[in-house]
Amino acid sequence: MSTLLIIAILLLGFIVVFQIAKASEYVSVLKGEKKTFEQNNKINGFLLLAFLILGLIGVYWCNELFKGKILGEAASDHGEKIDTMLYITIAITGVVFIITQILLFWFSYKYQYSEKRKPYYFPHDNKLEIIWTVVPAIALTVLVGFGLFYWFKITGDAPKEANVIEITGKQFGWIYRYPGKDKVFGKKYYKNINEGQLNQLGLLWEDKAAQDDIVTNEAMYMIVGRPVKLVINSRDVVHDVGLVHFRMKMDAVPGTPTTMWFTPKYTTAQMKEKTGNPDFEYEISCDQMCGKGHYSMKGIVKVVEPAEYLLWLAKQKPNYVMSNPPAETAPATPAAPAADSTVTAATEIKKTLSN
Repeated sequence: MSTLLIIAILLLGFIVVFQIAKASEYVSVLKGEKKTFEQNNKINGFLLLAFLILGLIGVYWCNELFKGKILGEAASDHGEKIDTMLYITIAITGVVFIITQILLFWFSYKYQYSEKRKPYYFPHDNKLEIIWTVVPAIALTVLVGFGLFYWFKITGDAPKEANVIEITGKQFGWIYRYPGKDKVFGKKYYKNINEGQLNQLGLLWEDKAAQDDIVTNEAMYMIVGRPVKLVINSRDVVHDVGLVHFRMKMDAVPGTPTTMWFTPKYTTAQMKEKTGNPDFEYEISCDQMCGKGHYSMKGIVKVVEPAEYLLWLAKQKPNYVMSNPPAETAPATPAAPAADSTVTAATEIKKTLSN
């Protein structure tokens, strides 16, 4: 019923516009084409000037209304630099936009058709063409240079003390993996993926480095003030790890790992205070259209203090223990690796914190 009503309204609107156009045409015939043209020209000139004034007021009003409310403060050190780059870009393009729009609409009003004015044809000027070609080229080169500098920064080598976390996208969720006491990710093979045996990543249990890896779907934990390197993968189609609060973004491509690193500045608890939102959470969004469940592909990032991270890590069990590996590779005492892993991981972090 609502669809039919919308169609009827659109049809009625079309008929009204058509009738107004026909009436204007008849008025033009009665008054004379020339007089009608001059009147319409003046009206359009004033409308363009009014559009310019109202448009500039609207831009200013929207800026004041939404300033600081869309993205908020960057929550990473790289995010601060990216914000600076964006502000520089907006400043340069904003000044050019305002100047060109004022000139465009003002000239349309001031130099509207008049029998008393003859147009001046300006066919060519080498100097002018060089100026409006070289100046934008230099400005764009500087902006692109900024972008490349920050891109190589976030995709380059992370500091040695950085925590390394692997994040894998799947339809429709995220899988997080942490290396165990050996600080090395174990090998995996996509044909070994078995959801029934809780082996979401296809880890090879014969590889000892894989037997202490921690795999979880709940949230990705990071330590505030400590660099974190993300190793990004996909299990099926192209996804994208979007970390809007940290101003980071990277595609997750099947078979081609990508990396980026940054340093979180504020804990989740601190951001709750800063935003005044007790339900605030750092989010991971998929910024690629990856299927019909794309809208639900949301992950959570927990940025915590070192002690809280230590407590969380101590409660985790290796995926080797949590899964159901084949009998020939199953450990004789499944509880032992979990205790060994958590205790050793806790010891390693304590050593790191003390240093």
